[in-house]
Amino acid sequence: MEITAAMVKELRERTGAGMMDCKKALVEANGDAEKAIEILRERGLAKAAKKAGRIASEGIVDAYIHGGGRIGVLVEVNVETDFAAKNEEFRAFVRDIAMQIAAMNPQYVKREDIPAEVIEKEKEILKVQAMNEGKPEHIAEKMVAGRLEKYFNDVCLLEQPFIKDNDKTVEDVLKEKIARIGENISIRRFVRYEMGEGLEKKDENFAEEVAKQLK
Repeated sequence: MEITAAMVKELRERTGAGMMDCKKALVEANGDAEKAIEILRERGLAKAAKKAGRIASEGIVDAYIHGGGRIGVLVEVNVETDFAAKNEEFRAFVRDIAMQIAAMNPQYVKREDIPAEVIEKEKEILKVQAMNEGKPEHIAEKMVAGRLEKYFNDVCLLEQPFIKDNDKTVEDVLKEKIARIGENISIRRFVRYEMGEGLEKKDENFAEEVAKQLK
């Protein structure tokens, strides 16, 4: 039986399990949604949705430095109890997230964090790009929605392919950890620094710049 995107979406909404986990369960259940739910529950993956509503106020801030000091990341990941925050699997997950941020340079944790004006500006850019490709305006407008999803996949941490398994998103892995550890986990915030980012390179040297300021 063909497993459609709509079937995967519905199962994901019902269980809160990751997209790839839902698809695998549906394949195994030959498209039977109820059987797929049983499979997800047996694997502990359907519980993540309920746990995701609980408050996560403990956790850790982890730092990751890459490339001999060229890229640095600080990330805060919360969990419900101090006991879970000391769990080795939880800490390994946080380190993976810090590495993900270093490698993939997301701008936001989730799409809901993106300011409305940023999204509107991106829509304008995508529409102009489509029209520059020779598409009529009404077609260009329809293309924006699909390309906007690609934009979200690029800039939102939770929607990026996980660096250790590209078949899963970061959100999929997060929900798996929630199910395994048994507590809600929330990636709250992060900051990423890259050596020289935002600096303009000038031909003049530092000594000349100081001399100009002294005149």
